[in-house]
Amino acid sequence: MAKKFPLHPKHPERTCWGCDKYCSVNSLQCGNGSGRTQHPAEMLGDDWYKWGDWGIDSAETPVMSS
Repeated sequence: MAKKFPLHPKHPERTCWGCDKYCSVNSLQCGNGSGRTQHPAEMLGDDWYKWGDWGIDSAETPVMSS
């Protein structure tokens, strides 16, 4: 079973978000030879989960402004 994906981690830059292992940036276990995968909040902002089809159920619902 997959781990629950955190919406707002305290220090997303310290973790690789590419798989369910959530490895430390200094100890990547996937072995794919690449750098860490960024958390969506790092790329899209704190409200990243409100828009698009992420498949995440949150208590908050997006409000579309017109």
